[in-house]
Amino acid sequence: MFHVMTMSETDLQLALDLVLQYGWNATSYQIINPGIQHWFSAHHDAVIGYVRHYGVRVVAGAPVCPTARLADVVAEFESSGGSSTVCYFGAEQRLVEALPCGRTHARIVLGAQPVWDPMDWPGMLAQHASLRAQLNRARNKGVVITRWENDRAAEHPDLLRCLQEWLETRGLPPLHFLIEPQTLSRLFNRMVFVAERNGHPVAFCIASPVPLRGGWLIEQLVRGRDAPNGTAEALIDTAVRTMAERGSRYVTLGLSPISRHARLDEELNPVMLRSLLSFVRGFGRRFYNFTGLDDFKAKFRAPRWETVYAISNERGMSLRTLYATAAAFAGENPIRTLSRSVWRR
Repeated sequence: MFHVMTMSETDLQLALDLVLQYGWNATSYQIINPGIQHWFSAHHDAVIGYVRHYGVRVVAGAPVCPTARLADVVAEFESSGGSSTVCYFGAEQRLVEALPCGRTHARIVLGAQPVWDPMDWPGMLAQHASLRAQLNRARNKGVVITRWENDRAAEHPDLLRCLQEWLETRGLPPLHFLIEPQTLSRLFNRMVFVAERNGHPVAFCIASPVPLRGGWLIEQLVRGRDAPNGTAEALIDTAVRTMAERGSRYVTLGLSPISRHARLDEELNPVMLRSLLSFVRGFGRRFYNFTGLDDFKAKFRAPRWETVYAISNERGMSLRTLYATAAAFAGENPIRTLSRSVWRR
């Protein structure tokens, strides 16, 4: 017997092959997550992962393609699909440089992501006693971190239990798109690190490759209810040290939305938008701790933070586009998600 690949499986494999060849954006590997649609260029040398809401195609990061083809791929994608509006959410500097922002495209600052060279990680820890104390706290509680083979980790019931326990602590229902929680079914080239206590998994993290930068995105960090303080830090420490052993030169913890390390007050974000983001930071704190997330990532003393953008093919970022990006994460009308969250609380 042989297995005949379905069209969706064929598309997924082609997307994966292109990501491994051309993935540069930190979010490039996330386009293989469940719920993401794939568009391929006519030459089949480029893939874009996206979702569609309210007439807007919201792209996961940026096109995955050769750098020299970025502008052409953007033009081909934007002229296809019967949608006049496209928003590249989570775009980075490479796409900014390829597009004539300010003429045909608008961009706003979403936040920033901390970046390290894994080879420099031990030196950073040696200078910060507070971080070492956190790591020792987890070890003193009997926490042991190991990398699990993907065949073992995939849909493992103990990891699914940790995930469910973690989701139950969130102020919002499970979100999707670039923060999709259900990744254990599509590990492929990812690395999984598991924290165990007395042989019992209590937390895990998943790292996704960023092939063209020779590095990794720590995409998911999940703590079960029995994970002691310091477990998250110990997971990150083991993951980054493993990356260094593999010769990796880039690792990021991903986007910190509305980060204080991003230039949110620059001219890209108009006054109205800056006011909206300030409101989201304040009002949204009861559902999502933006400041706490930013502080957690900052305590690892990243030598640099990369600005992360949303870019749309509009003269100015419209409210409809912003609403569509919120729907991309909610997977539905975002007002309905917020209403259910208020009711839960």
